[in-house]
Amino acid sequence: MNELVQVLLLTTMAGAAIPIGGAIAMVERISPQWLEEEFRHSVIAFGGGVLISAVALVLVPDGVKALSLGWIVAAFVAGAIVFWGLETLLARSQSSVAQLVAMLSDFIPEAIALGAAFAHGESTGALLAVLIALQNLPEGFNAFRELSVSGNVRGGKLVLMLAACVPLGPLAGWIGYHHLAEYPSVVGFIMLFAASGILYLTFQDLAPQSRSESQRAPAIGAVFGFLLGVVGQVLLDG
Repeated sequence: MNELVQVLLLTTMAGAAIPIGGAIAMVERISPQWLEEEFRHSVIAFGGGVLISAVALVLVPDGVKALSLGWIVAAFVAGAIVFWGLETLLARSQSSVAQLVAMLSDFIPEAIALGAAFAHGESTGALLAVLIALQNLPEGFNAFRELSVSGNVRGGKLVLMLAACVPLGPLAGWIGYHHLAEYPSVVGFIMLFAASGILYLTFQDLAPQSRSESQRAPAIGAVFGFLLGVVGQVLLDG
């Protein structure tokens, strides 16, 4: 099968997990109430675990290959600041699409990285596709719940709205495959930028014990803590 076709198929399937997660949220009803709450928290925790695995297994190991230590630090700092600013703006605007924006902000860079990985013949492309799909499923679930509670669109129409996000995956994968594969340093920066943002969102949204109420800056500490480990590993390998 042609590599580009593989990229388009894998990114489409990964993106399709978004409306599938929404559909599960639409039909999911568990009694008693405490058991439903436990299920929802388990879905959120599962999504956080997959996000961390994507960072640790693919995005950081592949991202550091083409970058110097200075650019590695710059990518992490930029990702933390941009995602912090994005979530702060969404919180102040009290937007009901915060979860959706957060989901797309890591889905799109990862799809770009997937396309570039296939162009370079790297075996991590398929693994990244699986991880993207696994993280999009609970994120689609959570996005449906948030939008159905605070928005005007509900039920099947909301699932269709989530399905409209699916083509962004193949588009990003095509950009990575055709236009960015010749620039490994750019792809590496995007991967680390996305990894930083994922870490921030995970500790900000999925690990509430790590932050004070209504405070977003402490989650950046988690990003910098991870960055310190990356810097140490790079220096040891060098």
